[in-house]
Amino acid sequence: MLVPKILVISNYSGLNSSRPEAEIMIGLAKRGIDITIMTPPEAEYVERFDEVGIRVIGFQPKKKFDRTEIDFIRNELIAGEYNIIHLFNGKAIINGMRAAKGLPVKVILYRGYCGNIHWWDPTAYLKYLNSRADGIWCIAPAVEKLINRNRIFSKKVAFTIAKGHHPNWYNKVEPKSLSEFNIPQNAFVATMVANARPMKGLKYFIQASYKIDREILLYILLIGNGLESDKIKKLVDKSPLKDRIIFTGYRSDSIELVKSSDVFVLSSIYGEAICKSVIEAMSVGVAPIITNIPGNRGLVIDGESGLVIPRKDPKAIAKAIERLYRNPDEKNKLAIGAKKHIATRYHIYQAIEELEKYYKTLVGEI
Repeated sequence: MLVPKILVISNYSGLNSSRPEAEIMIGLAKRGIDITIMTPPEAEYVERFDEVGIRVIGFQPKKKFDRTEIDFIRNELIAGEYNIIHLFNGKAIINGMRAAKGLPVKVILYRGYCGNIHWWDPTAYLKYLNSRADGIWCIAPAVEKLINRNRIFSKKVAFTIAKGHHPNWYNKVEPKSLSEFNIPQNAFVATMVANARPMKGLKYFIQASYKIDREILLYILLIGNGLESDKIKKLVDKSPLKDRIIFTGYRSDSIELVKSSDVFVLSSIYGEAICKSVIEAMSVGVAPIITNIPGNRGLVIDGESGLVIPRKDPKAIAKAIERLYRNPDEKNKLAIGAKKHIATRYHIYQAIEELEKYYKTLVGEI
């Protein structure tokens, strides 16, 4: 039986943002899987890869359909005699599939977003609907279903493995004082961590502040780039709590700020697939309130590890916040349940074992 020899093309810059995926690769290498990684030479994880014996090629595709980049990848596939190439972003997928043309190598893609794949869209056949793809790693069942449903002209090859986290990553996270934002110690704080994207449904979170019981000393802490758009500012200006809605911008200490809060809100209306910011909030023991979009299913068990509410429903967000404010014992129970749920259902060891088994099964078909 062939042993998996894998060429991975991904960007492992940013220790926190790339950690789950990078640590899976490290875990696989420790199990004896032969992995070479193409990533930017300045990526923070290069040193960690070197420590565990993963060969790193300082390279990242910068253009789609680039002949020079395609040839570079192809030459490495031939010279290294790989039997799997795993491609993690758009440029890598476009160029990597072309580099693998006619070679005896299995092509695996990655998809972490739920949406924008349609059988009638010609551009979809350049990536996730391309018959050259032998497997598509999805991080949520909703993504797998979406892809397989649209692969009507080729084999259904999408599969689901949650990326996973390790509880130890959060052991040293300490709550940070919110005094810099002039938030009183007795305030009830709801946080959200996101970058500005329409799918985040931020306007519904802001509109929920219109409906919150005025006796609640609620502060809303919004962490991330670009959240304070002109449209959002207008909604904030209409809020009775406008002086208690705080935009922090990007923060390297976002997880410490989240741990200082009472609840974490994810108001997304589409597209999410096992949102990393929710997993981090749950991992540090903060009760989540999330919407019931397909990609979120299973991330939170309603009433056990958080609250699950309808999307596009400011009233439901307000009610959920009020519920946990008025029932601190329930809030604490959900926070404990959230931490336990991630540590059991989304542990990184499961992801490593499942992906190792998948790779070995795949090369056994060659």
